[in-house]
Amino acid sequence: MAFLIRTIDFTAAGREIIRDRVVEQAGLTIGRAAENDIHLPDLAVEQRHVRIDTRPDGTLAVSAVGTLGFGLDGRTVTEGTIEPRTGGEIALGAARLAVARESDGTISVTIRQVVADEGKGDVLRGFSLASKLPSKRSVSWIFAGAIMLLLLMVPVASHLLRTPVKNDPKGETPGQVVMDAAWSTGDLSLRHHSLEDNCESCHVAAFESVQDETCISCHEGTGDHARAGRLAAGMPSLSTGDALQWRIAQSLGKEGPLGCVSCHTEHEGEVRQQPASEAFCSDCHSDLDTRLTDTRLADAHDFGKAHPQFRPAYYASFGAAKPVRAAPGSTPVEKSGLKFPHDVHMDAKGGAARMAVSLPDYGSPLECKDCHSLTPDKISFTEVKMEDACESCHSLVSGRTAAGGFSKLRHGDVKDLAEDLARIGSGPRATPASNRTRPGQFARGGAYAADFGRPVRSFIDLSNALAPGGICTECHLPATRDGRRDLMAVNLPDRFLTTGFFSHEAHKKEECTDCHAADTSKAATDLLIPDLKSCRDCHLGASAVKTKKIVPSSCAMCHAYHVPAGQWSPEAAKDDPHYRPLPVAGETKVAAKLSRAKP
Repeated sequence: MAFLIRTIDFTAAGREIIRDRVVEQAGLTIGRAAENDIHLPDLAVEQRHVRIDTRPDGTLAVSAVGTLGFGLDGRTVTEGTIEPRTGGEIALGAARLAVARESDGTISVTIRQVVADEGKGDVLRGFSLASKLPSKRSVSWIFAGAIMLLLLMVPVASHLLRTPVKNDPKGETPGQVVMDAAWSTGDLSLRHHSLEDNCESCHVAAFESVQDETCISCHEGTGDHARAGRLAAGMPSLSTGDALQWRIAQSLGKEGPLGCVSCHTEHEGEVRQQPASEAFCSDCHSDLDTRLTDTRLADAHDFGKAHPQFRPAYYASFGAAKPVRAAPGSTPVEKSGLKFPHDVHMDAKGGAARMAVSLPDYGSPLECKDCHSLTPDKISFTEVKMEDACESCHSLVSGRTAAGGFSKLRHGDVKDLAEDLARIGSGPRATPASNRTRPGQFARGGAYAADFGRPVRSFIDLSNALAPGGICTECHLPATRDGRRDLMAVNLPDRFLTTGFFSHEAHKKEECTDCHAADTSKAATDLLIPDLKSCRDCHLGASAVKTKKIVPSSCAMCHAYHVPAGQWSPEAAKDDPHYRPLPVAGETKVAAKLSRAKP
């Protein structure tokens, strides 16, 4: 059996194109798949939609192969019969297949594309309101003009004609620009959401990017990362494309790559400002020394791979005016003025532990939390006070009061101590009411004149209290001031890691001794600040894979960009009149000292 497949197409000019091909086989397949005998690229047609087979009586059996039916002579069916002598029409999507027998006995299948419901709109148009309304093109121009007038021109004119007012970050002054929401590209962030209806609080000049001075008028406490000139010198050079874009942007009023809006974008929804990525910092700091040859900042680009060792602040000499930063790779020896062996107090089998077990305030061996308590912000620790943390064991009780209570020595000032000791040592103890005296050589006036009971006369004298072996020198180092005995001033920095941020609350599930070797420290000169290696047990770079132990850590986890921001103060902020960088331990270069000298 032979099939003549005739395809009728039309060119763009409307000229008809007819293509014929003959297929010598007993049947045909029709569908969207390319392997079909008749390929119909129409989404309304299944991959294998219809099959045509010849029967012994000369008729054609048409059946649906897929799940959809087809049109046959105006009816939707899933199977049917076509008599070639009379012919028939199969409808599949937008295609019509006319089946007929040619004069030579060949069965022809003529394929043509039709437009669905062709001519129906022209008939209905005479019975609808569309014939009385403007054309779609006219309506489009009308709406476009309305948009230009109401949503664009009115806000612009209102902005240009408004009365300038002082910047209002709190949004107390109502916005003067009419319909300015039409210009908004999206909701403001959570921090600026109160300014949603007051665009002119930030957009001071028409068609000009928000300027730094506008931002600083509200965020006046936000410091610079560094001096603008030095920051620009430390930045890597821009690519040709980026430099061209910035040149165009600056010509339209936008400030350069160091402007606020280059990092702080707005109208991106009610979200919080995301911290800077690791790449944002490493773009400059990975090879900073190649551009700022005089910098003392070490290169850094990944906490797990390339980060300088910590340089904590500490007092390197007794009575120093201010702390210094540890030199890279050094082992700091802290001169705080205290004598405090941590291992003695933390030994679970030592005397301090046995004493703590016997005291109702403790009831167990001493732990770090017994002396060190977090600040209200849960980040750092409060100052350790003798009266709160030490006096339970190191008693300052000096006697009894007339009211039956106890008197004690004041702590913190040698002058107060001297007054308290003088008051205790003035005059003998009162004779017992029974007038009984201690017999023998220990009696008053005897060979050993001593008052038994508190206070012990051996440490009532101020000189003895401040001398080596006295009650005060159990914890403090003795000193001499103006020829008199005194104590070394206690010096402890407020923060040890001055260039980074650390939260103890975030590490509350860890044991203190996991990071601080206090249980093995035998001297108060040990600086118990963890090193970089101990932090890397858990914290690796931002690209690290998160596990139960490993925490991916970007630069922003510990460092902030602006100064002052509560986290760090970069060396480059020397233009701040209040900024004084900490000296480096052991530094003797005259030039370095002169560079830090006050003007």
